[in-house]
Amino acid sequence: MKTNSLGFIGGGRITRIFLQAFANKKSEFESVVVYDTNNEVLTLLKKQFPAIEIVDSVSTAAKQGIVFIALHPPMIMETLDKIAGTVSAKTVVVSLAPKITIEKIASKLKTKNIVRMIPNATSYINEGYNPVTFKPAFAQNEKSVILEMLKLLGNTFEVAEPKLEAYALLSAMLPTYFWFQWNELSKLGIQMGLNEEESKASVQQTLIAAINLMFKSELLPEQVMDLIPVKPIGEHQSQIAEIYHTKLMGLFEKIKP
Repeated sequence: MKTNSLGFIGGGRITRIFLQAFANKKSEFESVVVYDTNNEVLTLLKKQFPAIEIVDSVSTAAKQGIVFIALHPPMIMETLDKIAGTVSAKTVVVSLAPKITIEKIASKLKTKNIVRMIPNATSYINEGYNPVTFKPAFAQNEKSVILEMLKLLGNTFEVAEPKLEAYALLSAMLPTYFWFQWNELSKLGIQMGLNEEESKASVQQTLIAAINLMFKSELLPEQVMDLIPVKPIGEHQSQIAEIYHTKLMGLFEKIKP
């Protein structure tokens, strides 16, 4: 796939994930331009992806055909002010943050081609679960091009904009609720006598099967959980559930538009 020039405003984790996903698929673009205020971040990014162009002007990144806003929500509106004079009516702007709505973005820019997407770290291996919303006035021919490109990241699908923040909690951030646990279990397996390969395989394969059992068996959740009688940390389940409710709903309220 070879299309358009890409501009990334922000060179952090999300930009690195996107660039790796594109590299995995050997995707080619006219150019890939990245701007960030942190030179150390840019140096590391350039080392990993030598073909990208590092620029010291946010306007240069905003001149590209497709512009990704890879910034935290508090920085977005002031950045849109800075690039408003550069973004043309034909520019496609893709915001990768929660909270800042298409309406707010449109209030600063003259383009109708505005997209919001909640990206996922698993896109690093092209297995993302990435919801996307287009501004209603988005040109259909441009929309097809953008969807084709974003599907390189994994499962990319359209949703209503008010649902994006829920996906931020239940897709984008979801791995963080479990990664550290899987890592600790792998370490315990080694302490119990398995080698590293055996321990990792046990955790990985059982997790995949357990997820499939929960969501594909057609059993009720209670029936699935009753299949194993011994629950070593069962006495802590209510406490863990309360942590989920308190922390995640609290964060959801903060990131809602």
